[in-house]
Amino acid sequence: MVGRVVETTVGTSRPDAETSRLEPFRTELTGYCYRMLGSGFEAEDAVQETLVRAWRSFDRYDERRGSLRTWLYRIATNICLDMLRSTQRRALAMDLGPAAEGPGIGVPAPERVFVQPVPDGAALSTHGDPEELVVRRETIRLAFVAALQHLPPRQRAVLILRDVLCWRAEEVAELLESTVGSVTSALQRARATLRTVDRAPGEPFRSADRTQRDLLARYCDAFERHDVEALVALLHEDATMSMPPFRFWLRGRDQIRLALLDPNASCAGARLVPVAANGSPAFWQLRPAPGGGYLPFGLLLLDVVDGLVVGVTTFLDADRLVTLFGQPGE
Repeated sequence: MVGRVVETTVGTSRPDAETSRLEPFRTELTGYCYRMLGSGFEAEDAVQETLVRAWRSFDRYDERRGSLRTWLYRIATNICLDMLRSTQRRALAMDLGPAAEGPGIGVPAPERVFVQPVPDGAALSTHGDPEELVVRRETIRLAFVAALQHLPPRQRAVLILRDVLCWRAEEVAELLESTVGSVTSALQRARATLRTVDRAPGEPFRSADRTQRDLLARYCDAFERHDVEALVALLHEDATMSMPPFRFWLRGRDQIRLALLDPNASCAGARLVPVAANGSPAFWQLRPAPGGGYLPFGLLLLDVVDGLVVGVTTFLDADRLVTLFGQPGE
């Protein structure tokens, strides 16, 4: 929490009035920073730094010059732009090279190479119109966030603020200390770039969708029984499978079937536990522990379309992801 971090940092305490005004913005700021940065870990850091800076300079905040929300977004935007100056574009494995055609998955790439997941609870508010929540879920899906990474940072900020968060052009111009004309031009260029980016298909998670629920139930059942044929039958013929931090990825039902049948990569005995991640159908994959029980092995995100799985992404750095998502089942 902001108060604890600031007290630790500067060695003083301050009444909770400022903290109580800042803390309600944490979730929406995390969603914004995640779309900007493509990493749940970095988004969390950026938001914490935003709130600490705001806390320290709260006595200089002037309501006559703009709303508290705009002020916080300005701080968050500047922090994100600073963080993006020295980093490469994050991507999905499918953006980094052709599909694998032989055995072996190579060596892991650095974490900064890939778009990383984010917990729904950290980036999405549960309040508001249900249809609006579906749209917000769509804009934290891995494919959408990966597409955003193709935009220069300032264009990325403009597009997120205008098309995702529905800010007015005048508000964005004020935040970026720019002009409405410049904001409009940047938005047009950003939209044009996104139209050229090949985005993986997929539907946001909808708990009330009977077709989606049935597909996920059958997928989990086949996975936990290690019934490869039943599992593959649920895949689209051009489905993809990837496992960050490895660049290796597969395309096609037949290639995925061969990988699942490989005894050296067997998921026999594994379990799937639902988790809320990236507005998508998602599960912790747990594997039997040597001393009994189960341990997190990876975070599995599915892309589904019309009752079939079109993409399977398993993030394998489970120990680190637990620090972001909490233990499975919590």
